[in-house]
Amino acid sequence: MSGGKIRVGIGGWTYEPWRGTFYPQGLAQARELEYAAARLGAIEINGTFYSSFKPASFAKWAEAAPEGFVFTVKASRFTTVRKKLADGAESIAKFLGQGLEALEDKLGPILWQFPHTKAFDAEDFAGFLKLLPSKIGSRPLRHALEVRHATFEDAAFVKLTKDAGAAIVYADKPGYPTIDEATADFAYARLQRAEEDVPTGYTPAALDDWAAKAHDWAKGGRDTFVFMINGAKVRAPAAAQALMEKL
Repeated sequence: MSGGKIRVGIGGWTYEPWRGTFYPQGLAQARELEYAAARLGAIEINGTFYSSFKPASFAKWAEAAPEGFVFTVKASRFTTVRKKLADGAESIAKFLGQGLEALEDKLGPILWQFPHTKAFDAEDFAGFLKLLPSKIGSRPLRHALEVRHATFEDAAFVKLTKDAGAAIVYADKPGYPTIDEATADFAYARLQRAEEDVPTGYTPAALDDWAAKAHDWAKGGRDTFVFMINGAKVRAPAAAQALMEKL
């Protein structure tokens, strides 16, 4: 079987230090998404973690991006930053009901990001996974889970996630567990070690390694999403473009 589609992108598109480094001087802020989407394969919408939006916003973002582009959407913090995850049905419904389907074919996976203080509780996590719908309207949904507590390095967590068909995010950041398990029909990575004194965020050798890893994730037809997130955020667009060239 051939490899899946590999998309490389960044988190968000509004960041002042990108003006003049990634975005040309004088580019209207209203056109920044259009500019970024034309040069990358995906963008992780981060604003949805902090607040809700109207369907018109999602439709406008979709219109600014070219065909084949994909947005992933970070779930509201009210769905994941809570004592008992399995009690979050109302928050999950509110988040998913704000108009994500207006992204249409450009709607990619939903990112559920858990705080570093959240330890693995098998019963509670199983209850949470049962709350995640497989569709929004008529559109299939894919779910990616970013966990940040060492207790998730547990075969029971991997099995729960695989049974649910959700992806475990490969989070490359010091202090976070790095779980590299194929639990879904897609892969999702968040790379967070960019260095500001390296123009492309990562050295050529490091980018070669990430390109090889992305190809491994994509084997068997798995769509693969690789995002350059934190570390030296100013380098994220350059890092994403450099990795795209390697691929």
